[in-house]
Amino acid sequence: MSTIENAFSSKPKIELYSGKYFAACGLGGIIACGPTHTAVTPLDLVKTRRQVDNKLYKSNIDGWSKIYRAEGVRGVFFGWSPTFVGYCAQGGGKYGFYEVFKYTYGEKMFPNANKTVIFLGASATAEFLADIALCPFEAIKVRMQTTLPPFASTLREGMRKVVATEGIGGLYKGLYPLWARQIPYTMCKFATFETTVDKIYQYLGKPKSSYNGLQQTGVSFLAGYIAGIACAVISHPADVMVSKLNSDRKAGEGAGKAIGRIYSNIGFPGLWSGLPIRIVMLGTLTAFQWLIYDSFKVAMGFPTTGGH
Repeated sequence: MSTIENAFSSKPKIELYSGKYFAACGLGGIIACGPTHTAVTPLDLVKTRRQVDNKLYKSNIDGWSKIYRAEGVRGVFFGWSPTFVGYCAQGGGKYGFYEVFKYTYGEKMFPNANKTVIFLGASATAEFLADIALCPFEAIKVRMQTTLPPFASTLREGMRKVVATEGIGGLYKGLYPLWARQIPYTMCKFATFETTVDKIYQYLGKPKSSYNGLQQTGVSFLAGYIAGIACAVISHPADVMVSKLNSDRKAGEGAGKAIGRIYSNIGFPGLWSGLPIRIVMLGTLTAFQWLIYDSFKVAMGFPTTGGH
């Protein structure tokens, strides 16, 4: 039997829904989110810069070409370090806590509740907590990527500058907009994914248990791509505002006032700047995250997500 087949046929080494199980799911989230978000840094870099200044590049290809000619591959991946650290932290919290709250809400507190409501509630709670870990690194990433010349060249330099001039609070000034972006995004991501997985198995006409682990992770990939497209659209206006707030918020300006000023400058159409590239980015990103996460669960002997 091959290594892959062994992984897919392995038995649980850890008791389901135990503390070790939830910790393992958190590790799966780290593996799924940190590397995938880092891999799409070039897409995120140009998308973010175009959100802040839509006249900077004529297109995404134009952006990558200009950056590569001036700075090489390092320039195209600029901002990878806060991306990697931040989304490892966020991924561990998001997936780990989702499993915790899905079990707590669905099995312990509200066993007769509608499953979709459970998915929405569990994912919202998980993302609320995960964003507290993500926010400082997201703030540094956006500042690095949207300022020319760059605000900082490294994560360490960016952290030092923000703390020195604004204190720890400067790392969290984008937390509310981040919640506004990430919580609806994650609610859509998880609920759409779980619902789509159920629909795929209904369409196939056989129960999930009749498919092997490799086939189940294929379903996860397809459902993940569909979920990624949906949540890209839902969360995009808030994503634009997060980029604007981190790059164009005046000293001492309250969040509400800053949002009003920025909106008056860009208008409703400006909230949708960069949407096509974000659909491609998040569709691909989300699909691979679910593929990696559920492959990890299968390798650990856990059931894949959804379709229960």
